[in-house]
Amino acid sequence: MTAAAGPATGDPFRHTALQYSGDDEYLTGTMAFIEQALVLDAPVAIAVPVERFDLMRKALGGDVDRVRLLNMSEVGANPGRIIPGVLRAFTDAYAGRRAWVVGESTWPGRTDDEYPACAQHEALINYAFAGRDVAMLCPHDVAGLGTRALADLRATHPHLTDRAGDRASDEFDPGRIVSECNAPLEPPPKRAIAREVDAATIDNARWFAVAFGRRAGLSGIQLIDLEIAVTELLINSVLHGGGTAAMRIWTDDRDLVCAVTDAGHITDPLAGRRPVDAAQPFGRGLLLVNSVVDLLRTHTSALGTETRLHLSLLDL
Repeated sequence: MTAAAGPATGDPFRHTALQYSGDDEYLTGTMAFIEQALVLDAPVAIAVPVERFDLMRKALGGDVDRVRLLNMSEVGANPGRIIPGVLRAFTDAYAGRRAWVVGESTWPGRTDDEYPACAQHEALINYAFAGRDVAMLCPHDVAGLGTRALADLRATHPHLTDRAGDRASDEFDPGRIVSECNAPLEPPPKRAIAREVDAATIDNARWFAVAFGRRAGLSGIQLIDLEIAVTELLINSVLHGGGTAAMRIWTDDRDLVCAVTDAGHITDPLAGRRPVDAAQPFGRGLLLVNSVVDLLRTHTSALGTETRLHLSLLDL
């Protein structure tokens, strides 16, 4: 497994899925890629889940200080923030140089709610980085992931590598995955509390959501994150979604969940995933929400949009 990182077409961006089984194949594939970059003295970022973090640190040895090593279980817990907060944050810092990235966003243990957001993220990488001078290797555990994930990786990555070598994916079709992941979400449970919101009642809805979160056990920064996220979603809905919104909030066995539904239609699949200039007064609402929640799911169509945020209750 060499995961060759040079551009195969006129686009300098190369997006490769590493299909591995076990630690040996994982290290063979990732380290071959990383060593190519280190020989070139190129900037390298490695973002892997906590289960792989120490393995990578040990394999890097004395080269660990030459790379940026990130715990994807933390920085990429919400797949919606990986492109702006991890990948673009690193590669934009090296404009004019080819950046190399190992990014493992999909791993065994991702929940059924998280997985579609992971597949959507992998598909959107192709649009977010088109034309950028970046080589990206995305490890996928073929022994631990399900059939759907293995099929999706072939659709979201134009290049594949495994112990048999490198090849182009003849199933590459990221647009299909983006469409499939934009599916209607499961209906809220009957216990969900509903509020109708307009410009005059945004404050009341925000206060209600925070009070609900406090009763559910959230505190400190999580309550602040809930207030920020709910406020941004409601303001977006009122301003761009027809003037009113429906808010529903509930808890399940893992998360506090808040859904905001309006009559708007999001036409940009990268909405909330593009970094914005600090001086830019508008266009940062979904980006901000992605940065503070543990998961963000969206379904949008000509009939309206539902945006659903999750904050974890497991560490309370």
